[in-house]
Amino acid sequence: MRPTRIRQRNRDRHRNQRALRTAPRLWADGLSDVSIAGDPLAFPHLARTDLPRHPTTVAGYAQLVREIAADTARWAPLVKYDALTRWYARLETGPGYEVWLLSWLPGQSSGFHDHGPSSGVMTVVQGELVERSLTHAGEGSRTLRPGGQRVFSSGYLHEVVNAALEPAVSIHLYSPGLVEMNQYGARSATPEHLTGQGTEPAPERQH
Repeated sequence: MRPTRIRQRNRDRHRNQRALRTAPRLWADGLSDVSIAGDPLAFPHLARTDLPRHPTTVAGYAQLVREIAADTARWAPLVKYDALTRWYARLETGPGYEVWLLSWLPGQSSGFHDHGPSSGVMTVVQGELVERSLTHAGEGSRTLRPGGQRVFSSGYLHEVVNAALEPAVSIHLYSPGLVEMNQYGARSATPEHLTGQGTEPAPERQH
């Protein structure tokens, strides 16, 4: 009979060990880890606190433009059209950047220009635009449609035009905020042969 009692005792011990492994750990006062801590994911030390409030990198700027473009309710009610010139509205400003909303009626163009010391990101959110750029290799052209992005550095020389039959809307981010533009009259020369028409404060309507 003694061996039988030992086997029964061993069996009970194994059963108790399995129960302990699957049950919440209890403290002496009967409280468990979960009852003390609550939701572990709500703990401040598990949340990212080092993320910047505003973007500071090209990737961050591109992400911000994507988020704004996707938030149609934010920009669509603001859109207007001006038959005389491109319409614009500032959507957001932050430390070292600003975001603009622009509309383009058919035929409206920015002319060839750069953005002074500013770099930036642009995307089309409605309709389509044609971008013509000038580099040392010559002139390039591409059609910009919703969903795509163009990232450019300071000194980038291009023209944006609505060559379609429907209005277009675009979002532009500049870093630092746009304060000057160089307008160029020639379209076939490489940048070093272009004659700039002076460096002037950027007209707010010429982004």
